[in-house]
Amino acid sequence: MKFLIVLALIAAVSADLKPLSKEQADEVRHVWDKVKHNEVEILYEIFKAHPDIQNKFPQFAGKDLEQIKSNSDFSTHATRIVSFITEIVSLGGNPDLLPAIKTRVNEMGQNHRNRGVTKEQFNEFRSTLTDYVKHHGSLDGDAEHAWNQAIDNIFFIIFSNLDGHPVV
Repeated sequence: MKFLIVLALIAAVSADLKPLSKEQADEVRHVWDKVKHNEVEILYEIFKAHPDIQNKFPQFAGKDLEQIKSNSDFSTHATRIVSFITEIVSLGGNPDLLPAIKTRVNEMGQNHRNRGVTKEQFNEFRSTLTDYVKHHGSLDGDAEHAWNQAIDNIFFIIFSNLDGHPVV
């Protein structure tokens, strides 16, 4: 009986993921390539729009955003975040790499669960990141649809982890 329940859960999880086609992944990569070198600006915009997210980072909590924007710790952390997104974007569109995407996003989701990051904060992050990409990377039409599908997949895995159920 337990085996059947596990199979049902795996089937349900697989049904919620909608992997990108190669063409969709290429659209996402093309748009992301236009902004991925703006690491500091991306994180700055996220913290500016959502100080609650900034306060989740002990090294930045309670500090003036304008002052920390130019420090090396801020730049290093911005690069870490954007590099993670770049890694996931680079793996998209190839069904053989879906397990690698799941592994990396599961790890990130679990790490953030352990830090007490909420779904609301992830949604704030998503909203600001998408707005940034839209305004600086020509996100529209098919590219916007592909971007949203990619982010939906990533956030499904993250939220599953926040709920204590990593995606297999």
